[in-house]
Amino acid sequence: MSTSVAPLEMVDTDRYPLTEPDSPAWRETVARTRADLADVGCSVLADFVRPELHDVLREECAALEPYAYTKVEKVNAYNTAIDEPLPEDHPGRTIMERGNAFVARDRIPASSLISRLYTSPLFQRFVADCFGLPELHELADPLSGLTLNVIAPGRAHPWHFDTNSYTVSMLTQAAEDGGTFEFCPGIRSSDAENFAGVRAVLSGESTRPVQRLSLRPGDLQLFQGRFALHRVSTVRGKVARHSAIFAYSERPGVIGSAERTRQLFGRVRPAHLAGRTDRGDELLD
Repeated sequence: MSTSVAPLEMVDTDRYPLTEPDSPAWRETVARTRADLADVGCSVLADFVRPELHDVLREECAALEPYAYTKVEKVNAYNTAIDEPLPEDHPGRTIMERGNAFVARDRIPASSLISRLYTSPLFQRFVADCFGLPELHELADPLSGLTLNVIAPGRAHPWHFDTNSYTVSMLTQAAEDGGTFEFCPGIRSSDAENFAGVRAVLSGESTRPVQRLSLRPGDLQLFQGRFALHRVSTVRGKVARHSAIFAYSERPGVIGSAERTRQLFGRVRPAHLAGRTDRGDELLD
């Protein structure tokens, strides 16, 4: 299903004044979002998409579910090769089952609500301002950037870090039960992996509090996912959990690694085989 709604007409601009850049209302919204990000590394803008379009949002994304790459994988939190030799106490040796599936960007119609929002210059400017950045760029990756995350009943998205520093997501279909977003904000930084802290969370021995969010369809979530270990708990009931992932980078031209791309989509493009793009840090993928 498609709609002729313009990118920013889908947004509740009374609450989120994207059509009035740098206005007092814009600055107030940005300041509130930045405060959340500084506090817990995450901010949720409730009912960002107008409620009357929630059904359109759900139906468009539900129609994409058959294109998801559904192979269940054995992974670690860094999505590096699990047979790579690592020290005995390295958290990358903790192997988990990744049961979520991704619809790649090349399967998502440009006419869809999520695609038009992702590519909107005003939306990108707003997101960049919320993250305190002069600008953000869409990923150059032909498969990532904009994706749909599908978690079927009985499946989960295990603990992981994001490839990109600045992730924006939107729940488009909620699970009947379960499917809770959980995260450990700021557990690593651009110059410190904190392997001991990550290992403690993965083993269940950490005293670090885990944040949990109850998200609703149409909510926009801004998240510093490269530095926060996070997961989605097991989905229960009969309905899959769907969420659109809008990935941006400070640097133009960012492309995912071949290993991670194969895990997520079951295929790679020539751009992935050319080598990893510099992301401005030395962290594991």
